[in-house]
Amino acid sequence: MPPTDALLPPELVDAAERSAAPSAVRAALARLVEGDAARAERLGDGSVGPTAVAVLAASRWLARLIEREPDAALDRLADLDVLEACDDDTPEALAAWKERELLRLAARDLTGLDDLAATGAGLASLAGDVLRAACRMADADGLAVIGMGKLGGHELNYSSDIDVVFVGAGPLDRATKAARRVMAIAGLAYRVDPDLRPEGRDGALVRTLESYEAYWARWAEPWERQAMLKAVPVAGFDELGGDFHARAQAWLWGDPFDADAIREVRAMKARTEASVARRGGGDRELKRGPGGIRDIEFTVQLLQLVHGHADQSLRSPTTLDALDELARAGYVDGADATVLADAYRYLRRVEHRLQLVEGQQVHTMPTDAASLDHLARTLGRRDSGEASAAETVEREVRRSQLAVRSIHERIYFRPLLEAFSGVGGPLTPDAAAARLEAFGFTDARRTEAAVRELTRGLNRTSRLMQQMLPLLLDWLSTSPDPELGLVVLRNLLTGSAKRTSVLVETFREAPDAARCLCHLVGTSRMVGDVLGHHPDLVARLPHPDRLRTETRDALVASAATALGWRTDPDDRQDALRRWKDRNLVGIAARDLLGYETDVDVIGRDLTALAEATIDAALGALEPAVPFAVLALGRLGGAELSYASDLDLVFVHDADDATGVEEAQRLATRLVRALGGATPARRLYDVDTDLRPEGRQGAMVRSVAAFARYWEGHAQTWERQAMLRARPVAGDLGLGQAVLTTVAPHVWAGGLSAEDELAIRRLKARMEHERLPAGEDPDFHLKLGRGSLSDVEWTVQLLQLRHGVAATGTWPALASLEAGGALEPDDADALRAAYRFCERTRNRLYLVRSAPGDALPTQPEQLRWLARSLGTTSVELREEYRRVTRRARWVVERIFYGEA
Repeated sequence: MPPTDALLPPELVDAAERSAAPSAVRAALARLVEGDAARAERLGDGSVGPTAVAVLAASRWLARLIEREPDAALDRLADLDVLEACDDDTPEALAAWKERELLRLAARDLTGLDDLAATGAGLASLAGDVLRAACRMADADGLAVIGMGKLGGHELNYSSDIDVVFVGAGPLDRATKAARRVMAIAGLAYRVDPDLRPEGRDGALVRTLESYEAYWARWAEPWERQAMLKAVPVAGFDELGGDFHARAQAWLWGDPFDADAIREVRAMKARTEASVARRGGGDRELKRGPGGIRDIEFTVQLLQLVHGHADQSLRSPTTLDALDELARAGYVDGADATVLADAYRYLRRVEHRLQLVEGQQVHTMPTDAASLDHLARTLGRRDSGEASAAETVEREVRRSQLAVRSIHERIYFRPLLEAFSGVGGPLTPDAAAARLEAFGFTDARRTEAAVRELTRGLNRTSRLMQQMLPLLLDWLSTSPDPELGLVVLRNLLTGSAKRTSVLVETFREAPDAARCLCHLVGTSRMVGDVLGHHPDLVARLPHPDRLRTETRDALVASAATALGWRTDPDDRQDALRRWKDRNLVGIAARDLLGYETDVDVIGRDLTALAEATIDAALGALEPAVPFAVLALGRLGGAELSYASDLDLVFVHDADDATGVEEAQRLATRLVRALGGATPARRLYDVDTDLRPEGRQGAMVRSVAAFARYWEGHAQTWERQAMLRARPVAGDLGLGQAVLTTVAPHVWAGGLSAEDELAIRRLKARMEHERLPAGEDPDFHLKLGRGSLSDVEWTVQLLQLRHGVAATGTWPALASLEAGGALEPDDADALRAAYRFCERTRNRLYLVRSAPGDALPTQPEQLRWLARSLGTTSVELREEYRRVTRRARWVVERIFYGEA
């Protein structure tokens, strides 16, 4: 028998040597012609041989198919223009036919007969043929198959799942059985995925038209509108599929895609990117990594959803067609559209080559040298003096990703700036207004004015702003209140020249700092104002460690340094306020940027800051007698919120009238220093009403006076108040002496039935009398049923009842649970309610830049609050109901003693 190479013409041997995988191709050809001179002669045909070499070099998967059925495969390769009639005699025959046709399509792709669009459309058409044959074989009358994803978009991959949903007419049980048969038959040829149906895997496999419409109207999520962009009937009952498509289109385009919907789908994409980043290798991920295929698809789809409501020309399910139409109509800059389209074609082509190797769903660039070299060669790259083929492809991929990411990050807003410039920007005024509104900027005129102010002039600052504004607007659009953010950002960047210079330099050197700033100013005017006074802090925003709160002792030393040489009381107070604001913005930034999500840590940080402020203010008064500050309430419990006032009690150890007068001076001046002569100069609201005899009692007392009062006059509520008492400033030993003196009275004898009744009555009266007018009692975070006060009072009642000493709610809950005074489920319910209400109340203060204890009744304020917490208004209220209802059951049983 002659050697294998002798059976092959020299041209074919030479083609194998020049192919992407010479040794693999030679081996495959050898197996094909072994003992078969006729096949060798056929491969020598100028049309079949080179085609076979191209396929064998690119795909081990298709090489196995050719070797398994060589003559049938060569028939397919001999005439790439002819579609073989579908073989639907059996499911197995159908699957084999699909493989032969896929071989033909791959050969057309690999030999350059088809471009990406034709390849994707051909693969989608092939899948549609299989589904139609499956419907015939399954006798699926009354069933329509809707293609989703890349199948519906006519841009299928070689190894894509085929995403489908089913619509049924007539009895649904029969339609469901038919759908399962269709999936089983088509499943021999494809992975069939029906999970994009309503409710996903948990939802019904088949629904009626009416059921789909009811679901869309009430339950559909924004991402489901995005998915419906590519919903196209592909098989089954044509009339039913057409009716579904018409109704789906009416729902999809009936209402504008608003800012909340955009926010949600963008957040979902961000979570996907974060997941890819956590797994590592995100820059090698062609599909979901930064600058990948998904960036292009997402950009196109989001612009379709924003503008397609008013412009029917934008409703194509195919990415490249939709991108072309977006550019033609001016929604995307023409140059940007060209870059995106070229990158899409290139990245999809790379993806196709990777998937052809083994027929697997591959979206990641290989890391081993052999695989990279093979990929590069199948793409037509060869080694050169400047770079290897693999290095060339890696550079091309990276260049495409960088270009895509850059455009993706600014494409929503760059055309707006061009429209505002008055030099013939691509967007019409109506289109610009629609896009602004969709991204949360509801006042187009105000936004345009702010943008003009930020970019006017020819200096370096304005030129940088012209370059950065697309990104800044993009970042602002993801914040809770983009318009607020733009106003605050404009104020920051158009104020003093020194501040502007600092911020611009920071933006130039650290874009991440600009991104963080946009989120903060779009959430809280208060934080933005503080950063306006301290622009140097902006550079710290991307670095959680540089925002971390120092220890109490370090804060005290820092505050003393801030007061420094100043002697004038007003100057000292102003310096202390600036120092406090700098530290407060660090806490707030860590909170708002998600660096710190534990409300207990936030509470301790706020407490440490308050203690250091009190200590510094007291030190500036230069006490001439032993004097201590006791903290009660939330400060004493080390669980301050942003809106908390400071419950303070003062004690002295003076032994003559002059000393008592000095102590009185210290107490009065300390309250004035902390409270400020005007609201603008206030450091904290101070409440001294928890002292003995309340407002009627002396502002400051001696240890002996405390002892006398507690021996004969203290009431039950005062025992409760002292549970959270701590010395926090001044002579800490003196403060501890007071606590030691009163401790026997606080803890002696537990609680009598009369004591418990008094506590319950006081709480009921407090809830009735202290609920402010205009605040919603059904959603009150502090005084509502099952909210903060319910948890605190229940914990404190149990502490007194069981003698459990702990100064804060969190440690008290842990001690009560550990000691068996509180069941674990009950403790968990109280913790969940406390955590939710405390976090929401903290965020409400930051969003409103003012105290507030109830979920806002104004829809806009509630929406901003919900967005800042990563949820929606409806979900926020539902979460309140859920956690407080569960906590209230515990409170009614334990605090009120109800069955």
